[in-house]
Formats: sequence, structure tokens, C-alpha cells
Amino acid sequence: MRGQRAVVLGGSVAGLCAAGVLARHFDEVIVLERDRLPPDAQHRRGVPQSKHPHFLLNSGRRAIGEIFPGFEEGLIAAGGMHLMPSMDAAYCENDGWAPRKTGSMTMVYSSRVLIERVLRDNVRGLPAIEIREGVTVTGLRSTAGGTAFGRVEGVEYRMGDDAVHLSADLVVDALGRGSSVAEWLHTAGWPTPPEKTLDAKVTYTSRWYDLPPAGRRPQSWWWKHLVVTPAQDTREQPEEHEFLSNFFPIEGDRAIVCMGSWGIRMPREVTTFEASVDRVRATAFGAATRACTPTSEVHLTRSTGNKWRRFDLLEQHPLGLVCVGDSICAFNPFYAQGMSSAARSALILADLLQSRDVLDVAFFREFLARQKKSLDVPWMLAMARDQAYDFATGSEVVPAWRRRLAARFSWPVFNAITAASREDAYVERTFAQVFNLDKSLKEMATDPRFWFGIVRHKVRQRLGRAVVPGGFDDQQDPPGTDYSNRTRTGTEPSAATGLVDH
Repeated sequence: MRGQRAVVLGGSVAGLCAAGVLARHFDEVIVLERDRLPPDAQHRRGVPQSKHPHFLLNSGRRAIGEIFPGFEEGLIAAGGMHLMPSMDAAYCENDGWAPRKTGSMTMVYSSRVLIERVLRDNVRGLPAIEIREGVTVTGLRSTAGGTAFGRVEGVEYRMGDDAVHLSADLVVDALGRGSSVAEWLHTAGWPTPPEKTLDAKVTYTSRWYDLPPAGRRPQSWWWKHLVVTPAQDTREQPEEHEFLSNFFPIEGDRAIVCMGSWGIRMPREVTTFEASVDRVRATAFGAATRACTPTSEVHLTRSTGNKWRRFDLLEQHPLGLVCVGDSICAFNPFYAQGMSSAARSALILADLLQSRDVLDVAFFREFLARQKKSLDVPWMLAMARDQAYDFATGSEVVPAWRRRLAARFSWPVFNAITAASREDAYVERTFAQVFNLDKSLKEMATDPRFWFGIVRHKVRQRLGRAVVPGGFDDQQDPPGTDYSNRTRTGTEPSAATGLVDH
């Protein structure tokens, strides 16, 4: 289809992806952004979470690459690193360090601010798009609110002391968790959409560091990324043993040291942060952090609840409006699903704009149905873990017996999957597809071959026939030995001497 004007509310990842799609189908695309956007990779007020690590999952990378061809290459050229986590990251699991080996998954590591800068560069290269900065959206213009013919026809915003009305064929809400669009619609006559919520009281805290110069890094640093998962025993132990901790590499020979937890008060001062880093159960984590030079204060985030505004359940959805990113569905950031889910929604919009001629009832119903199916995949993953906590609140809290089952079995199942993945390529590939939102948790849970691989590996472990060792001492440096060949041939592996370029 071809339209005259589309307006995007918000210039973050979700809004920029939507704008890139709309530029193919509208003569004019106007992005309204409250912040003054920096020319380079810098933090801004509207994206406080940019100070924490961000993963761009494979499905998100592909989606953004379809919207902006060459995006990944541009991100790498700007300093992003294309790595294979199973080779380039050291994982401390429940029983110690996991073995190092090749896998099917790769990732591009960078800061959130660099991702946004590269996206802005792509958007500014499209002549149909205009970004209006420093504006505050104050409402929507609509007609026949709440009826079968109800339609959003434009937006209202303020620029300085001036009030502006902007008409639009299509409005995209990408204002994030705090979007007021649902309230504006309610005022105009539409019912408030039902919400699914679950807040597992996740808090995380981060600090930025410069790495030592390459020639002065310890010989044991074969890794780029360190991950320490929470301890799973119930013995008395420091709270830090229950943290999910990341030493996360970003561009410019820097790292973000991040610690997070479910339901534990996290450090927000420099002294308490540094003390907590040293108490993380794998000693290499504190040692690596102390070897680096801090370049920021400590940044803490508590706004982490899962929230899904179910516009798809409204009997009369407002025509002329779609919602993407956190404005429709926000996730616990631990699961790294937000940017990828937003890009996937933009691709759904792209497909419908390509295949339909008018923005009618059928267009918006199909968009909502397909978006709902797409969001079901990350939502189910988030619920699987966050529903295990007794202190969680929200509409999706489950009965006590289900919480006990989730708490009892979620980590053991995860451990069994990761152990089997070391020797069974099908298990490893399937789990990577679920992690990257290419398969649903339901598809994995009903896959006989997947569970056969796990059971077979458990039997081999019991019989002493597993060929890849695990559980290396977490009080020592993570071992750099490459076990890839052993899984294929059963021969002794050779010692790895450094990182692998991909």
C-alpha cells in the first residue's frame, strides 16, 4: 500500500525499526522524540537502561537486517564484536565452569548506545523520514472512539511553547513502558485493554570499565565474556551467590560489569558494588573487575516487571494505530527479549503493508493476531522462570504448587539441557533456537528428539560414558581447553591458546 503520512511516537530501537518499515510505504514518516538525540553513541535520558548490558538475539539481528540491509556489518564496523558464546564466553554454572567448545549460536556484542547510533545512521539515510527532537507528545486525535469505525487520525505534541497537531494515516506507539496511549484512547471512548502482568522483583546494577591494554591482560583471559549463574543450593551463603553476574564486553575495549537478582536488594554505591563483585561465587569475576579501570558511577534499575497490554482482546481496536516494543509488551530484561521482539513486530507490519492495499479493520486485526503469536514466544519464556518466586506479584501469579514445581525443576532442567548440549548437536541447536526466539518453548517441550537427547546424556553420565567433562572448579580460572574435537571424535582435545575470530 501507499500512504501520505505516518507518525512514530518515540525514537528508540522499536520506533526506529518501525520508521524504517514505514519509509517504504508512506511519502512522509515523522518520528517524534522527547530527547535531543546525540550524534554519537552516548547515553540519553529517555533510555536509562542503556547503561546495562543488552543482547541482540539472532532473530532480532535478522529482523533489523531485513529492515536496514547492512545493519550488522555497520555495527561491527563501529566496534561491535561478532563472537561465538560457547567459545568466547566462560560460563560458571551450578557445578562450576562449563567446558569450552564450538556451538551453533553467534552473537554481536556491543553497547545499547552503539546499537541505537547505528540504527539512527540508517534512518537518517532514508529521505522519507524526519526525526523531530525535543518534543513532548501530549495526546491523540481520533474520531468515533470505541465504535466499529473509531480511528486514530493524528497526534498532538508540544515543541517548546508551541502546541502542534499532526494528522496521520497511521500512528505507531513506540513510547515504551510508560506509554500514555492506552489512557488517551480511554479518554476518547475506547475501553482500556486488559493487561497481563508479572513482577518478579528483579533488580540489576551495572558499572562501566576500561579493559587493561591488550599486552597487560592476564594469560588466563582467553574469554571475552564472563557469566556466573545463581547458585542453586539452599545452604547459608552470601547473597551474591544468588546473583546472575555478567562481565559483558562492548566496543572500545570496555566491559559492563552487571549483577542482578530476583528479590534481593542490590548495591547502588561504589563501595558496596565493589564489595559485592568480590563476593560473587566465581573468584575470576572479582579478579577480572579489579584488573579493569572504572569509568562510571553505579547504575541501578528496578523497573523490570513483565507487562503485556492486550489490545488484541479489544472488541473494537482503534483503526490507524499499532503499538510496538515495550509499549505493547515489556519483559524482564534478564531475558534479553525486548529489542528483538520489537524488530519482529516491525517485520509483521512490513509484511502487511506490502500485501494489503488499505488500513482497514482486517489489516489491524491481522496485525494484532500475528503480533500476539510472535509475542507468545518470549512471554512464555519469561513466565517459565519468573512464576517460580513466592514474592512475585501480578495477574500471572500461579498457585503455590505450581510455584514450587517451577522453583524445584527449572534450574535442574536447565542444567540437564546445557550438559546434554555439550555432546548432542540437536539439543544444542534446539535450545539455541528457543533462546533466540526462533522456536517456542512449547515446540521444544513437545519435541521427542530433544528429550531423547537429554535422557540419553543422563544415562551416559550415570554409566561414566560422557566424553566432555564439566563442573570445573569455580575458585580457579575458567579452563581454556577446547573440547570441540572430543565431541566429534572422542580424541583428547588440544589446549586453546586464544580467542577464535569469526
